[in-house]
Amino acid sequence: MAAGAPRIFVSHLAGVPVFDPNGDQVGRVRDLVAMLRVAGRPPRLLGLVVEVVSRRRIFLPMTRVTGVESGQVITTGVVNMRRFEQRPTERLILGELLDRRVRLVASGEEVTVLDVAIQQLPARRDWEIDRIFVRKGKAGALRRRGEALTVEWSAVTGFSLDEHGQGAESLVATFEQMRPADLANVLHHLTPKRRAEVANALDDDRLADVLEELPEDDQVEILGKLQEERAADVLEAMDPDDAADLLSELPEDDKERLLTLMRPDDAADVRRLLSYEERTAGGLMTTEPIVLRPDATVADALARVRQEDLSPALAAQVYVCRPPDETPTGKYLGTVHFQRLLRDPPFTLVSSIVDNDLPPLPPGASLPVITGYLAAYNMVAVPVVDESGSLLGAVTVDDVLDHLLPEDWRESDFHSEEALGG
Repeated sequence: MAAGAPRIFVSHLAGVPVFDPNGDQVGRVRDLVAMLRVAGRPPRLLGLVVEVVSRRRIFLPMTRVTGVESGQVITTGVVNMRRFEQRPTERLILGELLDRRVRLVASGEEVTVLDVAIQQLPARRDWEIDRIFVRKGKAGALRRRGEALTVEWSAVTGFSLDEHGQGAESLVATFEQMRPADLANVLHHLTPKRRAEVANALDDDRLADVLEELPEDDQVEILGKLQEERAADVLEAMDPDDAADLLSELPEDDKERLLTLMRPDDAADVRRLLSYEERTAGGLMTTEPIVLRPDATVADALARVRQEDLSPALAAQVYVCRPPDETPTGKYLGTVHFQRLLRDPPFTLVSSIVDNDLPPLPPGASLPVITGYLAAYNMVAVPVVDESGSLLGAVTVDDVLDHLLPEDWRESDFHSEEALGG
């Protein structure tokens, strides 16, 4: 870039695609790595943390970056695929510098870092932090009312100190549009301290979605750092089967205490799931499939399927049962698949188009039996019915995959280009 290169705020780089010179996407920017320097000199920007297709995080030196513009990063095409490991002298700008409380040198006033600007040095390929965007006022919800201003790096002090109680609102806002699985990957690579701060900044529903995508160790760690009342609220917002899986990892006293704090209806669903063996249909199922009465119409079914909070696997079919509609239901009559709903008139009763040829699974069915059922009949979900004929829930293919893959699959490179034959 030529002299006078534009200043770039790092929040605008979060998640932007990285391309090689041929236009092929290498990955997406997840953070920036800087090295603090002495005597108030602006930190040098060392490179980018890029998440590649395999979800591996690699380090891309700024010397390999040929362009940062139009919402994308262009590289020289020479990329080292070795996993990124942060060194003690390095700081992650998004993960560690945003939301810090620092002080203005001139007045000693405490301010909060909302964003950081970087700029390429004239006639060189080096980059450094150029400006800091801060807001005056006390930390917390009221700080947005304070004056915001952009200052030089040398105008603030406090970045070299570990901060206790650092906020996370700016970091959370930066990743607001990320899918839960991607945000979970971001959290997994933060320090335990920052992970807890980000978890505290997320609302209950968002945190519940993210927890469902995290490794068990991270789930237990985050839940353990929440106040118990909030932990119960987050468990209520999780899918019952995921909440049961998480609670099963806790000591018995902690599990019972959180169940007691949950709403009785939510706690009852989770307790029922905990009563089954882990790798059985009862232990894997969700207790909240789409249940319709026999007199419901195709139009009613499609309205339920359209609910945006449903996973694709759960939205692929509806289960027709006699009252009550909540699991355990009345007598299970059969399943209506989404494709069939699209073929019949809206006024058609679902009871007239049920598929009852395939037998449901009992709650004690083992994981190999469930896997074989899904594969043999090309299904993405299977109903679970007890001896009395009541629908207890449904096992979806994503829950089965979670138990078939290695425990560390979220951190592994089994989706790497080499593994995929690329």
